[in-house]
Amino acid sequence: MQILSNVLAFLFAAGIIIFVHELGHYLAAKLFGVRVLVFSLGFGKRMWGFRRGDTDYRVSFIPLGGYVSFFGHDPSESTDDAGAFLNQPRWQRVVILFAGPAMNVLLAIALVAAVYMAGTDLPNQREVSTEIGVVLPEGPGAAAGLARGDRIVALDGQPVSDWQAVSMTFLTSPGRPVEVEFERGSERQTTVLTPATIPRYELGDPGIYSAAPPRVREVMPDTPAARAGLRYGDALLTVNGRPLGTIEEFQQAIRPLAGQEARIDVERDGSRFTLTAVPELRDGNGVLGISIATFHFQRFPPVEALRRSARYNWDTTLEIFAFLGKIFERKISAQSALGGPIEIARISGAAARTGFKELIFFMALISLNLFILNMMPVPILDGGQILILLVESTLRRDLSLRVKERMTQLGLVLIVLLMAMALYFDLLKSLPGASQ
Repeated sequence: MQILSNVLAFLFAAGIIIFVHELGHYLAAKLFGVRVLVFSLGFGKRMWGFRRGDTDYRVSFIPLGGYVSFFGHDPSESTDDAGAFLNQPRWQRVVILFAGPAMNVLLAIALVAAVYMAGTDLPNQREVSTEIGVVLPEGPGAAAGLARGDRIVALDGQPVSDWQAVSMTFLTSPGRPVEVEFERGSERQTTVLTPATIPRYELGDPGIYSAAPPRVREVMPDTPAARAGLRYGDALLTVNGRPLGTIEEFQQAIRPLAGQEARIDVERDGSRFTLTAVPELRDGNGVLGISIATFHFQRFPPVEALRRSARYNWDTTLEIFAFLGKIFERKISAQSALGGPIEIARISGAAARTGFKELIFFMALISLNLFILNMMPVPILDGGQILILLVESTLRRDLSLRVKERMTQLGLVLIVLLMAMALYFDLLKSLPGASQ
């Protein structure tokens, strides 16, 4: 059943992402009068489709990609037809080639913006402070002497201001000592933390988590919480002086207090104060009558959602390049960043089982990765073809057919090797014990 859900989630996500990519090429080609012969989702044998005008719209047998075929795209077949791809000015061909990857960026922005408009409490680590909320007892953080409440100020001499920077540094440092500068009260200290290695991805695990106090998601009417004055969005910091770092800790603090006074430290709109509530007994446990979540539920109007989505996707793109840079510097394994269809299907299925919003966020990430992949300067990809056109524009002449053929063959070899490597890493991650 899990395998089936993985496959269905993968086909849903990949189908939309690939369709939007090819639609970009298609619309740009139509704009400049280029005849489109085939619009295909998938490769290989045609399974289903219909023809309208010059174009055969089809679904093909192998659902691992797609393509748009233009009339007059093969340089070995010259024609005077005005609708031929190679008869268009170079700048128009660049626009047609770039339109596919550009649509992937627009799709990513649209997907994340839609989630923001619908409302989400998905975590955004860029809005989380560097304060440590949880230290696993047997983890690297505990071995380094870090404690709950410590605030990380620098890693390897580089200042950090949010948990995203903390997380990225540790993720990309598996088994490598990281100098941690932190504040404990008014005192600044330094220690060394060596993240454990996560076997499946060869990434670092520091054994520490951010301080993300539980927040009130909903207050039920005529309950102890309502009478105490708790409101939607309140951050629950302590119960009777006991610090809270997780939802479970809040529940554990409230359950034994049925009929007793509970002093709850709350943060609201930047102000901190104390409320008093008396939990009521229900099924043997004390309850306040609230629904809680780790992150604050947020919903934004369209313009603000688009602005936040554009910022989120820009930051995510920078992080992808940072990951790639760490690979070239040999600080992390290529296994951590490369994933083929098996791994993408597995994560798609896991995201879908968690919730539709999680799947949408993952689709946005894959769409961004597809943009970056397609813009690589490899001749068989959009980016490589654009590079050739730019070189020809600079030289003011076409490269020879022989040179283009050799470049295309080289690009094909590189892509096959990349796909083989991704599948190899997929199989490694699927081996028994890989997720341990």
